[in-house]
Parts: sequence; structure tokens; C-alpha cells
Amino acid sequence: MNDTAYAVHQTARPSGFPSASDFTFTESPVPSPGRGTALVENLLLSVDPYHRGMMDGGEGGFDLHAPLEGRSVGRVLASRDPGLREGDLVFHRAGWRTHSLVTAGVDGTRRIRAHEGVPPEAHLSILGGTGLTAYAALTRTAALREGEDVYVSSAAGGVGTAAGHIARLLGARRVIGSAGSPEKVRHLTERLGYDAAFDYHDGPVGELLAAAAPDGIDVYVDNVGGDHLAGAIDVLREYGRIAWVGAISLYNGDRSPAAPRNLFEVVHKSLRLEGVLVRNHTNLQEELEEFLVPHLQSGRIGTDTTVVQGFDRTVEAFLGMLRGENLGKMLVRTGG
Repeated sequence: MNDTAYAVHQTARPSGFPSASDFTFTESPVPSPGRGTALVENLLLSVDPYHRGMMDGGEGGFDLHAPLEGRSVGRVLASRDPGLREGDLVFHRAGWRTHSLVTAGVDGTRRIRAHEGVPPEAHLSILGGTGLTAYAALTRTAALREGEDVYVSSAAGGVGTAAGHIARLLGARRVIGSAGSPEKVRHLTERLGYDAAFDYHDGPVGELLAAAAPDGIDVYVDNVGGDHLAGAIDVLREYGRIAWVGAISLYNGDRSPAAPRNLFEVVHKSLRLEGVLVRNHTNLQEELEEFLVPHLQSGRIGTDTTVVQGFDRTVEAFLGMLRGENLGKMLVRTGG
């Protein structure tokens, strides 16, 4: 076993879009597990849009000059935790480092159930936080019904790809997506099975969405906010539902934009808008796996990941994700 552990620390608060100079890589001896803990060598790390908000600090944010938080899949090297055995594959949230000390049941740490034909990447993508977010948004927040039409923004990202698959499996009539490049639009329609998709750079989102969904939509899974939210409100049918997952359009600028000009349409059309926080739906993890694992095993759906090789490229992967350089969920394979 390598006797050196590496971690990413944040060293400065960004103003606007973050840069590599806001981070540093540190070295320390590999820790030994104390009573009730296990030492995990991390194999895969997740970089997520919500990390950008945590970089600003404050309550629940990242501390400077300390290892960052992030979802990870790793293997237990040594354990003094009766709930984890040497060799177990585990999910935990003490990522952005090569080695972590974890305790089963604390901060979501859990042993991963092995499913034949399902790679570890799935547990940080469609079976992980992004898939759970999409599943909760569609089944609980929006209560999608068979035969309804769904629109997903940032549809080529982690939550977006999962939402597209899950909406189709739940019996959606049409699934429409928006993305930020012609290549991503083709990926949505040719690879992921979206019925229609558009590049939001090609014109006003409301007009592009209306052309893609001339009969309207019933459910909107919002990962972007801003003009995407306003456009969806215009196109939603009466009694439509908005599951608001994120607002990536706001993460690197003004966090307090004016409300959409057409917000009163929520009243006029009897729409429902509700935020989605995955931490409120962790009880659905087993249900999610029971629903999706057979489709992963059959090949009907995939893990939909972009994997960057090497722990030393963690910051590069994070910044690339914020720039939209990924298809599906952006992950880092540490090389461990």
C-alpha cells in the first residue's frame, strides 16, 4: 500500500468562475483507523455542480485549507468498524482525497451491494446522487404519470441523463431536452433516446421549447433556472409540475436574480413548483436500485459517465464539469 495520502484543499474564495489557483494538493501519511472507523482507498470521486456553491463558505460550505467533501466509491483496506470488512466496496462522502476514514451509517457511508454486470461507476452516477435526484424529482416531486410529456434542462449532464432514462422507464410519452452544443443535442437524440432536443444558444429558450413541444409539456426537471425556467413556465400545460433541482446558470454570478417575468403564470395555470434536495430522499436508495439495476444489467440503459483518469486531475475535472465538458456524470478515477 502506498504510505502517502493526497487530498485537495481549497485555499481561496472564488469571485465568479473558480480557477485552479483556488486549490492546492497536499500530502500526508496514510491514516490508521481508530475504533469504529475503517480506512478506505478511494477508487472513484464525484465532482458536482453543488460544489461550486460550497466554495463560497458559510453554513455548510467548504472550510479553507481542509480536505473537501465529495461523494466517492472506495475499497476498505483496514477496518475497526464492525459494519465494514476489509475488501468491502463502500460509498461515502469523504472524497476529494485518496484515502478516507469512514464509519458505516455516518454521513451516508454504506457498503455497496454488488450487482452482476453493474460497474462501480454506476454508484456515483445513475445509482448514486444524480440518479437518486432524478428519481425523486420525477416520482415524488413531479409525480410523473404514464403518457405525460417531460422537459429536462442540462439534459446531457449527470442528473439530465438519469432523468431522461427514468422518465422513459416510467412511461413518459415524449422526453425533450436542452443542452449547450450541437454535439450534445445529437448525443441526446441519437444515444440517449430523447424524442427532441435543442441547443439553447440557438434562440430564446421558450421559443425553442415551444417548437420542440408544440402540444406543451406536463413536467419540467430544472437544472438551470433563469431563462430555462421562464421558458418552461410558458410551455407547461395547466396543472403542470416543476421539479427544481438546480440553477447552474446562477452558480458563478448573481445568486439573487429577478424572478421570471412570467412567474404569475404559476397561479394562472395552477402549476406547482417545488425544490428537490437529494438529502431528503435517501430513503429511496433501495427502491432506486430495484427499479434500475435490471435495466443496467440488460443494457437498456448505461451509466452515462465521463471519467477523468488520475487524482491529480480532480480540479481539472471539476472546472471542466462547470464548463460543460462532460457527457453524463463527471467522475475521477484515482488510479488506486
